[in-house]
Amino acid sequence: MTSTTKTPAGRKSTAMDLIDKRSATGMIAFAIVACVAIPNILSPYWLYLAITSVIGAVIMQSYGVIVGRAGVMSLCQLSFAAIGAWVVMRLNLADAPGGLLVWLVLGGLAAAPVGVLIGLPALRVRGVNLAVITFGAAVSTDIVLNAKQFPGTEELVTVARPAAFTSNADYFVLVVIVFTVIALGLAALDKTRLGRSWLELRHSERLAASHGISVARSKLAAFAISAFIAGIGGGLMAGQLGLVVSGNFAMGQSVTLFAIAILIGPHHPEGAVMSGVFGAATATILEKVKLPQDLGGIIFGVVPIFALRSGMSQTDFTRNRKRLAKARKEAAATTADDERERADAGPPTERTVGAPARPVGTEPALAVTGLTVQYGPVTALDAVDLIVPAGTVVGLIGPNGAGKSTFISAVGGFLGRLPGSVRLDGVPIDRLAPQVRAARGLRRTFQTTLIAPELTQYEYLDIGAGRRLGRDEADELLEFFGCPVGDLPISIVDAGTRRLLDVAAAIAARPAVALLDEPAAGQSAAESLRLGARLAQVPQRYGVAILLVEHDMELVRVACREVTVLDFGKVIAAGPTEDVLRDPAVSAAYLGGADTPDGAVPPTAIVTPTG
Repeated sequence: MTSTTKTPAGRKSTAMDLIDKRSATGMIAFAIVACVAIPNILSPYWLYLAITSVIGAVIMQSYGVIVGRAGVMSLCQLSFAAIGAWVVMRLNLADAPGGLLVWLVLGGLAAAPVGVLIGLPALRVRGVNLAVITFGAAVSTDIVLNAKQFPGTEELVTVARPAAFTSNADYFVLVVIVFTVIALGLAALDKTRLGRSWLELRHSERLAASHGISVARSKLAAFAISAFIAGIGGGLMAGQLGLVVSGNFAMGQSVTLFAIAILIGPHHPEGAVMSGVFGAATATILEKVKLPQDLGGIIFGVVPIFALRSGMSQTDFTRNRKRLAKARKEAAATTADDERERADAGPPTERTVGAPARPVGTEPALAVTGLTVQYGPVTALDAVDLIVPAGTVVGLIGPNGAGKSTFISAVGGFLGRLPGSVRLDGVPIDRLAPQVRAARGLRRTFQTTLIAPELTQYEYLDIGAGRRLGRDEADELLEFFGCPVGDLPISIVDAGTRRLLDVAAAIAARPAVALLDEPAAGQSAAESLRLGARLAQVPQRYGVAILLVEHDMELVRVACREVTVLDFGKVIAAGPTEDVLRDPAVSAAYLGGADTPDGAVPPTAIVTPTG
């Protein structure tokens, strides 16, 4: 096992916790070396290209936010850069106080609200439709810039550089500093709830909403921050060239840079640098080494094949290989005996760390009345009533197609406003959006695991909890649900463990009710029974009531005090678990009357009592 030490905040620190600090140190060291060496090594022409490449890397960091992190298709980042350049040149023409460094920030701030405005359609559309909208914004910007020149171009008033950065060698140092500051800021942002919410948005907006994350707020924040960074990049370009024209921000270049972002991955610092060099210097490098310019097109055609084959960018692929190799070494340190002991041991008998259990109120934790869902002429749920008393585990069972998952989605708010009422701790939540219901204390899991593979188990628990868990509390949750060590990345965790991790993340938030949709899928019979025993302890241990959707009747017997049965969207039985499972109507619903279709639940799975 890896060695750990206590931090002043009380969280244990492992080697994997130090990776970011080491990366930051390496980034700063690389920047210092570049600032010292490159101006003294390169000729003036190549130094000019180096400046262009770093400015391109700054602009590519904006793609890293919106495309790489949030997974949103945006083809108008150069439009934001144009706004930043325009503001810098306007302030320069007016001889505004502060100089270029202040003007860069103001240019970024001017671009940010425009980014929010263009991001508003992203709340309703996505994919190709959103790409068309953002490309339309780029076209509009192109038309405006062609009709009205940048400030200072007619007067031939060039942008004044700061006194300490007047030469190209010094200006190279400035753009490297700006790039490094932005990269470090984004690295810190990645560790916040907002930064991690972008990862969830990229993989599943529904999962993000189920964790209480506002999808709209996260998307608009991504647009605003990416526009701010692009605006700074545009201002740096104005400082480099002195005067800029509309051709520097042509709409076609936005599409090219978007493709580069997909292929290389500028959400990593090295990817941003590679993207900047690729976009700024490829043609010149080919010319200098006397290779045909068509080779650039060949490179641009081969790299997409790699991206399509691997399903990730070049930097993601490289980082993922290194991360998996490190994680496997760490996993190998956990011996088979350790894993067997962890699996065979029951859950901890007493919880001594973490937030206190949620107090159990007198009102039902969840009360659903008359809930109806219709899809055209099909009634998926027909006036369903269901109560989850505080401090209990209630099962929701029924044959396939009975409406169980539809009920979970409807109660969670994922199907919009519906006939009927939903009350959480006695308070109506019918009009609330899914993320608001989650924040109020209604969490859910999904039948299909949607966890971002880039996260570690600790990071995912933090997202689910909506706060940074102490390491002891996180370890206790993982141990209770039988998950492996928390430093392991999700990408090497099996499907069954991911479902357990989903449950642990839902419980970590200490909601009033957790809606668990088939959490035992992928588990063996013994593992399923262990999970049932643990779920039965959750209300007392954590103060969380559970509505459990399951097909494994032995698990239902172990975990649930009461059961409600759905068939064709209607409640056909409800009450104590054993009484309901012996109800002939329940057996008929599963078996389809006298005939037993293929795949039906055998009678013993419903009516045979446990020994």
